[in-house]
Amino acid sequence: MVIDYTLDLRGEPCPFPVIYSLEALKDMKKGEILQVIADCPASFKNVPEEVLKHGYTLASEPYKQGQDLYFLIRA
Repeated sequence: MVIDYTLDLRGEPCPFPVIYSLEALKDMKKGEILQVIADCPASFKNVPEEVLKHGYTLASEPYKQGQDLYFLIRA
């Protein structure tokens, strides 16, 4: 899988990972992949819920690596 864009949002408190992810997805072409890296614990639930609610899909299940949370979202 090719990642087209990466948003490194470590250090950003919630709800900013959701807000910035949705902003980035608006400017992407259909089918492109956005990787989001966050460390706000609430993001693990909030980011997937909100991107799905706005019509995007997850390219893979979210995963944790240490304190970092990774999301791959298909525009």
